[in-house]
Amino acid sequence: MEYLIKNARIADPANKRDEIGDMLIKDGVIAELGTAQNPEVIDATNLVLMPGLVDMHVHLRDPGQTEKEDIISGCKAAAAGGVTSLLAMPNTVPTVDTPETVKYILDKSKNADAHVYTAAAITKGLKSLEPTDIDALFSAGIKALSDDGRPVENTLLMARAMLKAAELGLAVTAHCEDLYLAAGGKINDGEVSRALGVPGIPAAAEDTGTAREIALAAAYDVPIHICHVSTSTSAALIRDAKKRGVKITSETSPHYISFTDRELFRRDADYRMNPPLRTERDRLAIIDALLDGTIDAIATDHAPHTPEEKSDFLRAPNGSIGMETSLSASYTALVYSGLMSLSDLIEKMSLNPAKILSIPAGTLSIGAVADVVLFDPGCIWTVDPQKLHGRSRNTPFKGLALHGRVVRTFCGGRQVYNLEK
Repeated sequence: MEYLIKNARIADPANKRDEIGDMLIKDGVIAELGTAQNPEVIDATNLVLMPGLVDMHVHLRDPGQTEKEDIISGCKAAAAGGVTSLLAMPNTVPTVDTPETVKYILDKSKNADAHVYTAAAITKGLKSLEPTDIDALFSAGIKALSDDGRPVENTLLMARAMLKAAELGLAVTAHCEDLYLAAGGKINDGEVSRALGVPGIPAAAEDTGTAREIALAAAYDVPIHICHVSTSTSAALIRDAKKRGVKITSETSPHYISFTDRELFRRDADYRMNPPLRTERDRLAIIDALLDGTIDAIATDHAPHTPEEKSDFLRAPNGSIGMETSLSASYTALVYSGLMSLSDLIEKMSLNPAKILSIPAGTLSIGAVADVVLFDPGCIWTVDPQKLHGRSRNTPFKGLALHGRVVRTFCGGRQVYNLEK
């Protein structure tokens, strides 16, 4: 199928383009305009044409917990949110720590509505006791290493994984948390946790983990990517490390720039995630870190859970879904508010994560894979969890009016989402 998209605002930071123009999708790639044969013409007046988002932190729950999400349903949610490439985290059942599990994920995702890339575990079973066979996992097709969901407690195993990943060209994405400091905590340790009488997770738990990974990256001169940054101190540590030339990148999530721990007064587990929502001071510091380039990427940490699991505020597992709302929520908080340009937001959500993962995405160049999103910045919509496309409903953005909405998504030249259908 050929598509000729006309009169769009083409926003492509990879090529420093922000202009009104047309684009042709042909044979799965972005093609020269003059080569169209009989395309479907799409009038994109007042719409933004941008590269598909790259969400480098997603939990698809497949294999093993498909009542929450699976590869197919997760990619439908991705398409509805403009996500055309995603990195699936390894804390599945079984853990992604063997080539066979990697093959299962890659095979199942071949016909999904987004490109699925896989992170494999650094340690077997995420237990921080025994290393995985990174060479075998690399041969199976992984793009990154992570024990996400837990930190790698054994510093020697983490250092060896970082060195091996640098040799193979793999990203290492680090869940930074001191489990001794965090033990028993449910929400951010502070005024709200004390008022509710709920055990808290101190910011220091994240900060000490961040400091360790920075020290390893600096000492061995190898790259590290810090996941879901939520505290002002972690942002400051990363900023300082970058100034010193440490090979460090980082991400935050839309909920950390949109909410604070005061949402927990609702006693609603959809606002419980790890790291937890922090204070207003932290929220503003994370936004500053995005604006000055300290934080490179916005990723969702999409973490589906069933309504039954999330029904008990204290016993519920951590995590919230995010792919379908990520662009609109980030646009509302950063672009509509006047803090960030649209091009800069696209860098954070598409171009930069593609570079970190070394995947073919994040650009509208001629010949590039046609991973393309049409976005309506003038649309205001209210998030109704029952109308989302994934299998779970645990979104902290429920009931909120967001600015901007994905209208169409193309993945590899195939239209995988159309708001009108």
